[in-house]
Amino acid sequence: MNVATSKGAWQSVVTLPETRRLAKPRSNGITMVIDKGLGLRETQDLLEMAADHIDFLKVAFGSSALYPSQLMKSKIALAKEHNIAVYPGGTLFEIAVYQGCVKEFFHRARELGFTYVEVSEGTIDLSPKKRGQYIRMAKGEGFGVLSEIGKKDPSVKIQPKRAIEQIFEDLANGAEKVIIEGRDSGRGVGIYDAEGKVNDELFQALIDGVRDHSHLIIEAPQTSQHNFLLVRLGPNVNLGNVQPHDILTLESTRVGLRGDTLRECLRNAPRSY
Repeated sequence: MNVATSKGAWQSVVTLPETRRLAKPRSNGITMVIDKGLGLRETQDLLEMAADHIDFLKVAFGSSALYPSQLMKSKIALAKEHNIAVYPGGTLFEIAVYQGCVKEFFHRARELGFTYVEVSEGTIDLSPKKRGQYIRMAKGEGFGVLSEIGKKDPSVKIQPKRAIEQIFEDLANGAEKVIIEGRDSGRGVGIYDAEGKVNDELFQALIDGVRDHSHLIIEAPQTSQHNFLLVRLGPNVNLGNVQPHDILTLESTRVGLRGDTLRECLRNAPRSY
């Protein structure tokens, strides 16, 4: 097990209070960052500061369709240099489904350098059969696949029983992880109410039904949501739609460098003062 250690400015003086945090490369404890338009130099700055704490970079919504091709390729290549996988937002996949060009979408994604794709139906509707076909198709094209459950329409609520069935179906069809929709706001969708607070009953039903939360990436755009999920599920919960400026805040919370999780660490740690 590759456990995270302090490699920063306080190395050899202060150790990380949370000893269970996994280091990259990892399959659990994933942080997926939502990129809503970072320029190449902004991306470079971000990765110089925080690449060790980022596993996936999602080029949000369908925004990658607006990038000049060479800039998109350069951005993807830069992330790969830091061992970060990049994928286009699921909305672009849904547009490709609607327009009947999914195969071409996969081919172009490969040309640009993407190594993962997201199979989602946040806006469109897919039958379970079609959903499974697209996951297998993406795998056949050589991509890692993240699928997503939940609608972007706040009036359409997640039904736990069906969602759990879909999660297991997606995993059986080859999805590496299943994302729980949270949008970029974390309000009114997925497991969140209109104020961004977790619907505890729904959350617990999903966790109990899936049993192993390592199968999930829970979109959590707000730091209050990070705190809730880390205290409930531990330092290696998979979180998505993390805002770029919140990466170090999140990682600090993961490793016990913020009060919410430090309190949990101190409960079982020997006292030295």
